[in-house]
Amino acid sequence: MKILYAIQGTGNGHISRAREIIPILKQKCDLDILISGTQADVQLPYEIKYKLSGISFTFGKNGGIDIVDTIKNLHPINFVKDVYDIPVKNYDLILNDYEPVTAWACKVHQLNCVAISHQSAFLSEFTPRIKKRDWFAENVLKNYAPCTDKVAFHFNKYDTFIHTPVIRSEVRNMEITNKQHIAVYLPAYSDEILLKHFLKIPDVQFEVFSKHSKKAYSIKNVNIKPVLNTDFIASMASSNGLITNGGFESPAEASFLGKKVMCIPMANQYEQKCNAKAFKLMGGTRVKKIEADFYLQIEKWLINGKPIAANYPNETEEIIEKIIENYS
Repeated sequence: MKILYAIQGTGNGHISRAREIIPILKQKCDLDILISGTQADVQLPYEIKYKLSGISFTFGKNGGIDIVDTIKNLHPINFVKDVYDIPVKNYDLILNDYEPVTAWACKVHQLNCVAISHQSAFLSEFTPRIKKRDWFAENVLKNYAPCTDKVAFHFNKYDTFIHTPVIRSEVRNMEITNKQHIAVYLPAYSDEILLKHFLKIPDVQFEVFSKHSKKAYSIKNVNIKPVLNTDFIASMASSNGLITNGGFESPAEASFLGKKVMCIPMANQYEQKCNAKAFKLMGGTRVKKIEADFYLQIEKWLINGKPIAANYPNETEEIIEKIIENYS
């Protein structure tokens, strides 16, 4: 069976999940890999047959998306060309992790496209949302990468097609310690904004994995580091807790490791707001945005925050086998 695995390259969660799924697929089929988007820090140690610009956003420095840079990097004509050029007909099955080019190519050619992503969890009405629904964002989640079938991942099994998170083997096998530092991954905030708050808590060491710095440096109790996969996992596994955005993989992995987590969704990012709401319902800590009293919220969390007892069994191979069996 020949499979094309198409992966969204914006953000690290899709790539992190792919690092676990690809070795399983390689054992069971003839596999090609496609990535579109260019904002991930985690790399794939596998041959990538197709690398496309796709449709993605650029992280800003004030808590949200850099709108100007995002628009500047949109290439709608190239996108349409890629949709018609990508040879999806050469494959028996397309597996799609929220990747728009192959999803729309399959729709054009009326081919099966199986979504295997976190975002497809929002195709269920049982998936937690914030109180005020954003119907435009809901339609984006539904139509950005349309599918004919879906396998989803979320913090809980909210529906029959939703599974608990894919936890990478390298995370599952990490030695868990507590060196009392706080690991931080907030790619939509500048180092300067974070330093302003972390320096006000001098008794706590912060390890900040920065989207905006290519070199490591330290200021008093704050260590700023470029985002490197192995370093981040090691920091998270040896931390007292994680402060991160409203993404999916990092809170899931930190919770699996028994760490307390503070989630801060990106501004105007509906999916992240819903993720943070779901995390709060599980007993996690959600901060809606960074404001003047953020350092006080951190101090409160350091005292009162508790880890979520997340038991995420390793079901990845079973899920992949079932998909292949259904389409063989």
